[in-house]
Amino acid sequence: MELTALLLSRLQFAFTVSVHIIFPSFTIGLAAWLTVLETLYLATGRPAYRTVFEFWLKIFGVAFGLGVVSGIVMAFEFGTNWSELSRISGPIQGPLLTYETFTAFALEASFFGVLLFGRQRVAPWFYLLSTAMVAFGTTLSAFWIMVNNSWMQVPVGYVVENGIFVPTNWSEIIFSPVVWVRFPHMLLASYLTGAFCVAATGAWYLLLGRFHAEARIMLRMGLYLAAILLPMQMLFGHLTGDYVHNDQPAKFAAIEGRWHDEQPASEVLFAIPDEATESNRYAISVPILGSLIASMSFDSKEVGLTDFPSRDRPPVNVPFFAFRIMVGCGMVMLLLAWVGVYSTIKGRAERSRALLWCIFLSFPLPHIAILTGWFTAEIGRQPWTIYNVLRTKDALTPALTARAAAVSLVLFCTIYIVIFSFGVLYIYRLLRAGPVRALTLPPVNALPNRPMSAVDHSALANARLSAGTE
Repeated sequence: MELTALLLSRLQFAFTVSVHIIFPSFTIGLAAWLTVLETLYLATGRPAYRTVFEFWLKIFGVAFGLGVVSGIVMAFEFGTNWSELSRISGPIQGPLLTYETFTAFALEASFFGVLLFGRQRVAPWFYLLSTAMVAFGTTLSAFWIMVNNSWMQVPVGYVVENGIFVPTNWSEIIFSPVVWVRFPHMLLASYLTGAFCVAATGAWYLLLGRFHAEARIMLRMGLYLAAILLPMQMLFGHLTGDYVHNDQPAKFAAIEGRWHDEQPASEVLFAIPDEATESNRYAISVPILGSLIASMSFDSKEVGLTDFPSRDRPPVNVPFFAFRIMVGCGMVMLLLAWVGVYSTIKGRAERSRALLWCIFLSFPLPHIAILTGWFTAEIGRQPWTIYNVLRTKDALTPALTARAAAVSLVLFCTIYIVIFSFGVLYIYRLLRAGPVRALTLPPVNALPNRPMSAVDHSALANARLSAGTE
C-alpha cells in the first residue's frame, strides 16, 4: 500500500479524533452525573454524596482538560491537511463551530472555575447551578459537533455558488431529522460511558474492601442508570440505522455485508467479506431477518454493494466488523446492567465477587462501542467527506506532500502518546487513592451561605486532616 498524503492525512485525523472522542464522551456523562450527585447532596444532606462528588470532580477536571487539548489539534488539521474542505464548506461549518464557541465554551468557561474552586465561596444553590451549567455546556458542545457531522453525512439546506457551499436554510441544517437521531444516540452513549465507568469503579472498591459507602453509591447508581438508558440507546441505534438505510444505501450494504440484491434479505451475523470476489466467506446468516431489520417487512428488496460503482463503495471490512463489535458491546452491557440491578434488588450484588469482577472489567466496553460506532459512521461514508458531494481526495490540501503528512503524523502520535499516557496514569492514581471522606463535614443546611473567612478555612482544613483517608 502506497503511503500517499491522502492516506497519511486520513490516518492522522483518525488517530487524533479517536483519542479525543474518549474524553468528551466520558466527561459529558460524568458532568450530568455530578449534577445529580450535587442535587442529592443538597436534598438529603448525606455526606457520602458530597464525598463521591468531590472525588469524581477531580477526575472530571483532568479528563476535561485532556479533551480540550486533544480537540484543539483537530482544528489545525482542517487548515493544514484539509484546506479544500475548509474552503469549500467554510460558510456552513465555520458558523457551526462558532456557535459551539459562543454557547458551549462560554458556559464551560464561565462556570468551570466555580465548579472547581468555588464551593466555599458561593451559595449552595449557585454551586449547583454552576454544576448544571457545565453539564449543559458539554451537552451543547456535543450538539453542535453532531450538527456539523450530520450535515456532512446528509447535506441539506445549501446551494453551490462558484464551487462553494452556501447555506440557504439554517433551520433545515440545524433541525435536520438526521441530527435529532444521531445527537441523542451520541448523548446516550456518553451517559452510558459515565455510568459504566462509575459502576466499574464502585465494583473495584468493593472487591478491594475499601470505601464501602461510596462504592455502593457508585455501583448502584451506575447500574440503575445503565439499565434504564440501554434500551433507549438501542431504539436510537435502530433509528440511526433507518437514516443510513434511506440516505446512505452503500454504507448500509457494507455494514450488512450484502453484495447482491436480496428479496427477502437475510441477515449476516458473521462472515469474512472478500472484496476481491465480492462475496462472504464462512457466512452465518438468518433468512428474512435482514428485510425485517432494514424495512420492518418480511419480503422487502434490499440492495447490495454491486449496485454501486466500485469507486463509490466504502471499504467493507471495517464497517462490517466495527458495527458487530459495537452491537456486541451493547448487548454485554445490557446483560450486565440488568443482572446487576436484579442482584442489587435481591441484595446479592455486593457479595457476588464474580458479578463484581464482570462489572469491573466492563469499563472499556462503552469506549469500545463509541469508537467502533464512529468508525462505522465515518469509514462507511467513504469515499466521501461530504456524502455524495465532496470526495475525500478532493478535500485534501493540494500542495500537501506525503513527507509533510508523515512528519506531522509521527509528531502528533508521539505527543499524544506521551501527554495522554501521563494523563491516564494520573487518573488511575486518583482512582487508586479513592475518595477522601471528610467525616466532620457539617450538614448541608449548616454550610455558610457566604464567602468563608480565614477562620472558616482553617477549621475546615483541620477537620479534613483529622478525618484522614480510609
